[in-house]
Amino acid sequence: MKPELDPESAAWTADLSSAGPARDGATTRLRAMLLRVARAESGRRRASLPALRPDEVEDLCQQAANDALMAILGKLPEFRGAARFTTWACKFVMFEISTKLRRAAWRDRAIETDETVWATIPDRALQPLSGMLEAELGAALQQAICKALTAGQRQIFQAAVIDQVPIDVLAERLQRSRGAIYKMLHDARSKLRQALIAAGYGELIS
Repeated sequence: MKPELDPESAAWTADLSSAGPARDGATTRLRAMLLRVARAESGRRRASLPALRPDEVEDLCQQAANDALMAILGKLPEFRGAARFTTWACKFVMFEISTKLRRAAWRDRAIETDETVWATIPDRALQPLSGMLEAELGAALQQAICKALTAGQRQIFQAAVIDQVPIDVLAERLQRSRGAIYKMLHDARSKLRQALIAAGYGELIS
């Protein structure tokens, strides 16, 4: 059963579903709100975006507001009132600006597979651990990465896990869907886990 909408949410949906001046006014107000949210989020992330000029960030905010507005209008019939309309709407622009900022931050950064990185896996991936058993586990992990994973899986694993490249950036650069990237990463992790268990390290990774 669809919950009863609060007065503010009801007004938003009624105006956006209508025609003429009421819809135009609501659309203008909604876009202004989305733009404020996008600017606030970009400001919060500004320290992690040193390579982006203020005008570039503003352009991304404008794009995010536009894309979010179109998505909201397209999905308006799906709004069920589980949250306030403004809360629901803000999720769209938060997704848009976050995605655009991540892509922009990686715009001039290459995603390459560096086979030498696997030699540092024990230090980089297992840094909190210490002692002989952990060192052996690190060596086993390094061997599993080199032997159990395909070249494509190593590329995805290095980029997503070691280099912390966002999934949507990987998908765009490699011209694959997000689902395909997630599946490759899942398969890589499963292979590594199976290899480590087979090597006798099941208790340390459980």
